[in-house]
Amino acid sequence: MAILDELKARGLYAECTDPAGLTQLLANEAPVSVYAGYDPTSASLHVGNLVPTILLKRFQLAGHRPIIVVGGATGMIGDPSGKSEERNLLDAATLEANVAGIRSQLSRLLDFDDPKTGAQMTNNADWTRGVSYLEFLRDIGKHLTINYMTAKDSVKKRLEGDAGISYTEFSYMLLQAFDFVQLAKSHRCRLQVGGNDQYGNITAGCELSRKMGGPHLFGLTAPLLLDSSGEKMGKTSTGERVWLDPERTSPYAFYQYWIKVTDEDAARLLRWFSLKPLTEIDDILRTHDADRAQRLAQREVARALTGWLHGEPAIARVEAAGRVMFGGDLKGLTDADLAVLVGTAPTLEIARAELDAGMPIIDLLARTVADSKGAARRLLTQGGVQLNNAKLTDVDRKITAADLATETMLMVGTKKDRWLVRVR
Repeated sequence: MAILDELKARGLYAECTDPAGLTQLLANEAPVSVYAGYDPTSASLHVGNLVPTILLKRFQLAGHRPIIVVGGATGMIGDPSGKSEERNLLDAATLEANVAGIRSQLSRLLDFDDPKTGAQMTNNADWTRGVSYLEFLRDIGKHLTINYMTAKDSVKKRLEGDAGISYTEFSYMLLQAFDFVQLAKSHRCRLQVGGNDQYGNITAGCELSRKMGGPHLFGLTAPLLLDSSGEKMGKTSTGERVWLDPERTSPYAFYQYWIKVTDEDAARLLRWFSLKPLTEIDDILRTHDADRAQRLAQREVARALTGWLHGEPAIARVEAAGRVMFGGDLKGLTDADLAVLVGTAPTLEIARAELDAGMPIIDLLARTVADSKGAARRLLTQGGVQLNNAKLTDVDRKITAADLATETMLMVGTKKDRWLVRVR
């Protein structure tokens, strides 16, 4: 299946500046360089960034070369698209650290090594740093009219709001258009992809190239990552953003986020993010519909995304940890298996000397699930305590190294409140 047809079949096709022309380009001039931009407002990307990244991945699998633009220059200004107010400006040191973090994450999501289609990383600071303000106005700014720019949704919505838009953010569209023109010159890049909120900025690049007598450039967007109610996806029930950095969002929490999506969302996300053929996905969805309580589609989405981001071995670990969190057996698990719960399950660290001396279970409960030793004693006598997910009732029990479920960890708590205990 041709790449554009596959994107349509998967629901990853929203708008295109010239469908017929792009079809011809992709068929006759492979490999085509395809770029997406990433705004370095943080040292970690979030799940919303997976949309342009899966576009790059699919074009790469179809034999084309991804170009990544990290906005070392435009990140100092901020994209007004989808924003209701001015964002804080970043200093150079923060931007440098953020760019480094994004580079590291994208190297896990795309192939950088293939000699023909390997992804290339660029930073737009490299071609804007030496351009003076007057040069930019003279050579770039004159080509796009105020009328053209204010007609774009990203600008129009801000002009209609109470906060308005500063000249700084208003100029973002020109800078992104300049990126596209520069990439066409330096990397023969003819196609820019992104989420649908970027369509106005992308078309500005196509228009700027036309006005400057450059090559015919193309733009393609995918739908935004929204749930079935139309709300942006990417935040947990507690309001925390779902990051791609495992230090910010653990692989376990990342997996669990996708497991909890609705049936409707799971079917759509599976087509978007699974690298399995569509025929195989259709089979999965038929099996899912036959018994939705098994949440097969959700599991397949979670596996696809967790494996892509954190590696295939992470899938088995998070699924083993998930079974533990819901009362499963800890036998045969390793430190690495339980470590994925750190940051998700509450965790207590204790010195090994405490285990060597024998720690009373009452004391351990009082430091974890119980408010006091008295409350801990009541939990025990009522049969509400579990050690490594096995019922425990002996109030005089002492915890020793023999109780460790792995080399350095054990789990203690109640049916609904489990703590991970890590021994140092």
